[in-house]
Amino acid sequence: MLADVDRLTDRAVDDIRAHSGTYAADAPVTRDDLWEICRDNLLRALEDFGGLAPTGGDFEWAARETGRRRAEQGVPLDTVLQAYRRGGRVLWQVMAEHLRARAGREADSRDVELDMASGVWETIDRYSVAMADAYRLAQLELQSRQDTRRVALFEALLDGRADDPAVASAAAAALGVPAYDRYVVVVAAQDPAAPPHPAPVLEARGMWSYWRPRSGRYAGIVRLPRRDTPAGGPASGPRGSADPAAGALLDVLRELTGATAGISPEFERLSHAGRALRLAEQTLRTLPAGSGEAAAFDDRLAQVLLSGRADIAERIVTVHLGPVLATGGERAALLTTLRVWLDHGCSAARAAELLYCHRNTVLNRIGRIAELTGRSSESGEARLGWALALRALPYAGLGDSPEPAAGEYEVGGT
Repeated sequence: MLADVDRLTDRAVDDIRAHSGTYAADAPVTRDDLWEICRDNLLRALEDFGGLAPTGGDFEWAARETGRRRAEQGVPLDTVLQAYRRGGRVLWQVMAEHLRARAGREADSRDVELDMASGVWETIDRYSVAMADAYRLAQLELQSRQDTRRVALFEALLDGRADDPAVASAAAAALGVPAYDRYVVVVAAQDPAAPPHPAPVLEARGMWSYWRPRSGRYAGIVRLPRRDTPAGGPASGPRGSADPAAGALLDVLRELTGATAGISPEFERLSHAGRALRLAEQTLRTLPAGSGEAAAFDDRLAQVLLSGRADIAERIVTVHLGPVLATGGERAALLTTLRVWLDHGCSAARAAELLYCHRNTVLNRIGRIAELTGRSSESGEARLGWALALRALPYAGLGDSPEPAAGEYEVGGT
């Protein structure tokens, strides 16, 4: 049969292509590719089965080469195994025909056929195992190379090296996302109580993301759903934004991950991720460590500006609230009242509700602040100065919290 191996290969290839749409399509496996690998496998199977020395390498080389090549081509393993079974079936059919032609239909010929069948299928099974092992190993190696390439291109995006269109295009392809879409960068602190990164939670809400540890934090690119696509149900955007997707991202980070995180402004070009990373990092620096709070850059503009200039922050506090800070025992009540009053439209009634005190108490405290600072509480410039000074407190080295957490308004009073 070795002398007729080319015709045997033709028959096996025709059978495989007749029973497999993948191989019949000529892509990714051409007929010439299939014919070559089938011939190598059949040649070694015949030599192995006949007790002959292998033509080259070892008997299972062709099987391993088949597994490696098909893994690289992306052919499913089940499809390759099915082709092996079809090839083994053709091999056995031709061997049986050969035996019958030589020995006629005598009873002992049928016994020989049974013995031969057992040997053939044992050989095919052994080759199938070798092929599948090589396929899985090649697949792992490919995945490792792909992961390494993906990480390298992700780092190139964050390092600002994607101004080169080739780098941006390669990064988009490696990450499996468009080069132009709705993106933000999120930088999350590695809080002990928070998960490593929120990718699974975001994916469940319809948001693709890719994360890597970076300088003691986790940095991620998040692809926001289109504006007409719901993201995790109804949600309002940050601080009244009309964009549900941005609001949903904040909600997920705050409520489902527990991570302290800063979010960049939205950008369209994936190549702009490097600049967005810097803005997300600046946002994170304005949040108390371990607070589990998430904030968007656009909602922390004043804090971002103040956090980078401690000298200016200190001067703003001194100019606008210096006399209030010098009051000693009054200071905490005055600052808290001022913060709540400003945050709620300078409404004494609303501030009194939140502080569990009388409206007149709020008015008296605001009047006291106006007296100490020499500024009118009706002045827009005075209110702006006070608001900036309150936000500058944590960056001025004076130890006061920038803004109260939920439940910290209960000062009380009469």
